Amino acid sequence: MQNILEDFPAWKDNVIREEENTRYLKAGRDFINEPEITRLIRESADAGRSRVREIIAKALEIKTLELAEAAVLMNVKDPELWEEIFSAAAQIKKKVYDNRVVTFAPLYCSSLCVNNCAYCGFRSENGVIQRRRLELEEVRRETEVLAGKLGHKRLVVVFGEHPSSGADYICQVMQQVYAVEVKTKNGTGAIRRVNVNAAPMNIPDYRKIKEAGLGTFQIFQETYHLETYNRVHPYHTIKGNYLWRLYSLHRAMEAGIDDVAIGALFGLYDWRFEVMGMLAHARDLEGFFGIGPHTVSFPRLEPAANTPFVKKGEYLVGDEDFKKLVAVLRLAIPYAGMIVTCRENPAVMREVIPMCTQRDAASRVGIGAYSERTEEQEEKIQQFLLGDNRSLDEVICDLAAMGYITSFCTAGYRCGRTGDNIMTMLKSGKEGCFCKLNAVLTFQEWLDDFASENTRKIGEKLIVRELAEIEKRMPKDFSPEIFKSFKEYHRRIKGGERDLCF
Repeated sequence: MQNILEDFPAWKDNVIREEENTRYLKAGRDFINEPEITRLIRESADAGRSRVREIIAKALEIKTLELAEAAVLMNVKDPELWEEIFSAAAQIKKKVYDNRVVTFAPLYCSSLCVNNCAYCGFRSENGVIQRRRLELEEVRRETEVLAGKLGHKRLVVVFGEHPSSGADYICQVMQQVYAVEVKTKNGTGAIRRVNVNAAPMNIPDYRKIKEAGLGTFQIFQETYHLETYNRVHPYHTIKGNYLWRLYSLHRAMEAGIDDVAIGALFGLYDWRFEVMGMLAHARDLEGFFGIGPHTVSFPRLEPAANTPFVKKGEYLVGDEDFKKLVAVLRLAIPYAGMIVTCRENPAVMREVIPMCTQRDAASRVGIGAYSERTEEQEEKIQQFLLGDNRSLDEVICDLAAMGYITSFCTAGYRCGRTGDNIMTMLKSGKEGCFCKLNAVLTFQEWLDDFASENTRKIGEKLIVRELAEIEKRMPKDFSPEIFKSFKEYHRRIKGGERDLCF
């Protein structure tokens, strides 16, 4: 580590290219207008029931809200109006994405990091963390567990910011993950989509990872509030450059990456400001590229080994406000996928899942944690503590009992339904139709290959209901020809074929 820190200034200068940011500034300013956001939050109270319902109606038309409209929603005090907001959020989710929930898992590949973020277990000064970077053979073993034993079809691979885990290593990891095939009970397990959570890059490096098979590129701003950002990210670190991170996904989209993912770490600053920051981010991406973020995430601060910062935070978000911020984000950016993570406990998950489209499951957030580590070692290798440690089988059983079908579908991405193509289809509801068919097919795969007997029985009952609903929705949403092909695909999957999709 010492040699790396000695060479850090030269490496930092090679990574950060300020000229890649300047073309996105407007009159020399970034898109986070703090005084205006603060004013809107302060002055949007008591807007009246009719105004709140006008905003809800706009969101139900799958139209991105204005900042002032989101501020009105966050200032609602009437419990009955909040119930209307929660109901609308669930309706929007169903309208755009149907009743499916996509599951994935994180694969942590490196805990080496040059940054020193106050809230992070992987910060450079935290001496209790056992640090390492996975070798490619270790990546293979981790993937075999995820694809062969658990049944995951998509991963987000996660990297600390460090010279040893730059674009070249990320490309090698993705290629290794895609190469893994594992025999299962009735078929073959494999990862069909690899998303990446990594540090901001310059445009040439973004192009490199796109060519290697990148799915979605995910970067969280952590906090959009500049003073707070500077306080928790020391200025001498590469992450201390606020604008380099703020415009990281603009550069990614300029480099040709279709799907990008935004997020904030709730608990660093006022949750209302962070929601406004995320909406401003989405709107600025829409303004430059015609499309906004593919997904939005809203993790809350969680404890981590030797990280006292988390315990003394004045902006920690309680469960009631968490549900509110999820609902407002669903209305504010109605087309986006919304990801709730295993930071949340099962009870909170059940409260917000009607508004969300994705969740991770059976997650481990340490290096080598799927194939090698024991629970006793977990605290010293993981980035933070988890709230939901249930198995994927338990999660899927719970979702099915609630009436949600677990989707492992990645067909849209591989068929070119990405970027502006998928955004148009999401807003019209057409993508939801494809999603429903593919959700049933991939769910059947997983039930046959991985489910416990109890989960299989509950899942099979749900599939019967889904088949009846799909048939009932002919010919409005599904033509007789499509339905006939779907039934044939379903029959073939039950017979052992895999990866049949629309």
